[in-house]
Amino acid sequence: MTEEKKPLSRSEREAQIKDKAGWVITVIACLLAANTYIANNFSSKATTNLIKANDTYSFYQAKSIKQSIAEGQLEDTKDPKRREQLEAKIARYESDPASGEGKRELLAKARSLEAERDEAKLHSPWLTFSGMALQFAIVLLSASILAVSMKMFKWSIAVSAFGALLLSQGIWLWLPLSL
Repeated sequence: MTEEKKPLSRSEREAQIKDKAGWVITVIACLLAANTYIANNFSSKATTNLIKANDTYSFYQAKSIKQSIAEGQLEDTKDPKRREQLEAKIARYESDPASGEGKRELLAKARSLEAERDEAKLHSPWLTFSGMALQFAIVLLSASILAVSMKMFKWSIAVSAFGALLLSQGIWLWLPLSL
């Protein structure tokens, strides 16, 4: 004798979904919080490096102006000792590895900061799309409770898994894709 399963009532289905949904919403919300934190870190790094690169280029420009002035003074100077001092100063403006503040070193530093900024910016679109997917998953999950729909519940799981995948891409850039 086999006993037929009686379909669950609406309230029983609702209780079943609510039991699962509470934990799933918590996990998705934690992923969303982590996503926001990580995205803000990359955004801050990009902005900070942009400002530092601009400051470094400004310092480079100031060194270039000082070097041009010193070169003009060198042309007008006949005194050998003064010429020697100006030549040393011009050489330091061009390159000063000891202080790291010669034009050559400043240009390398600015380019390095720009490269770090550009690398940080690569993460942004992935993390933005991840955040959107995770938010959408929470909306679907909430709707599944209200509609007592297991189908919506499963879709919310799929969308949150996609959001988690985008989050991992946003963190590690494991796929060589750019947006």
